[in-house]
Amino acid sequence: MATLSDIMAYLLREHSRLRNDAPSTARLTKMVYLADWKSAIQLGNQMTKINWFFDNYGPFVWDVQDTAKSRPDLFSIEESATVYGTPKRVFRLSNKSFSPLLSVEEIAILDHVLMQTYSLDWQDFINLVYSTYPVLSSERFTFIDLVKKAKAYVAST
Repeated sequence: MATLSDIMAYLLREHSRLRNDAPSTARLTKMVYLADWKSAIQLGNQMTKINWFFDNYGPFVWDVQDTAKSRPDLFSIEESATVYGTPKRVFRLSNKSFSPLLSVEEIAILDHVLMQTYSLDWQDFINLVYSTYPVLSSERFTFIDLVKKAKAYVAST
């Protein structure tokens, strides 16, 4: 199983290559969620050990931000602003020579997430996240068992 640092590093490197910008806390967190969801469907387990929580803003956890803060050798966090002028944090891979340890299957899943999301503006990106089965079938303010949801999803299709 890849570490969250490996997953984040790969997503940040490839996201900046595709979009030439840095993702916000929310976007990076939700990209990791999408990778965990895709992995749960495809492989029967999450890529990370994150215990996803469905709050007011969809699937969210502090794990991504905490991991970035704990690895200043690998990640940088910068204060920025949204298109509306409100503050946001963006993440960058500060160690460009870092080589994430990922399996072929994990890379394929992360590439799928990147290809499905890199061209989406914020609203379309959020609509995609909110349209996933775990969000549609869960109550707010509960933890989401992605593996259990994936089994139910696969059984219903």
